[in-house]
Amino acid sequence: MLTLISCAKTMTARSNVRTPFVSVPCFEDEAGKTSRHLAQFSAEELKNMLRVNSKLAAENFLRYRNFFSEDNRPLPALLAYTGIVFKRIRPEDFTDEDFLFAQQHLLVTSFLYGLLRPLDGIRNYRLEGNVRLPEYGGSMFDHWKPLLTDFFIGRIKEQGGTLVNLASGEMKALFDWEKVCREVRVITPEFYVVKNGKPSTVVVYTKMCRGEMTRYILKSRTDSPDGLKRFGWEGFAYSEELSAPDGPVFLL
Repeated sequence: MLTLISCAKTMTARSNVRTPFVSVPCFEDEAGKTSRHLAQFSAEELKNMLRVNSKLAAENFLRYRNFFSEDNRPLPALLAYTGIVFKRIRPEDFTDEDFLFAQQHLLVTSFLYGLLRPLDGIRNYRLEGNVRLPEYGGSMFDHWKPLLTDFFIGRIKEQGGTLVNLASGEMKALFDWEKVCREVRVITPEFYVVKNGKPSTVVVYTKMCRGEMTRYILKSRTDSPDGLKRFGWEGFAYSEELSAPDGPVFLL
């Protein structure tokens, strides 16, 4: 069973966490090529492309200009991203065995790197799927779809043919998602909070649960869909009544 999560917009370049090794991203050459294209833009142009404020635009202007600097050392992806999902995974207490299991059973989407394993060394960046580069003739979604689809399907099949999709909905556009669903089993957990008697989505809780479920899968070595039913966190628990075979629901 393979788990997919989304990248985060927030990142760090430093961590005190020790990992067994740092691997090379499968699409590192593509990331390098794209970073060179982005380094050609001014801070003001990046501000408009990335839809960020002036401070973030200046920060990413420097990131791309210094992307290949010797001082800009890669950090494992699981440590480099600092969004809510990654905070809940809490890799700081992972053992070497946890990291090694994660390396085989977890993938992270990235608009710059395509798909990442947890120990793949990456440099800080900011990029969105709807950014269009003249060299690619379309969005980053369009650029990655033909490169990632078969690679992604292959990785899922290597791990038994089942995907636990804990990524945000927009990440489907990085792949030919219909082809993915035809060739492998896709399980998409949902997390709801009951309000006024009705299940409702609360984005921050969804993100936290995605991170906690990822941690649960990695720490418990969960390798079957039935194992997901035992997941629980802060009152969230599996709902037999609302769940479907490929859509387990967890209620608070």
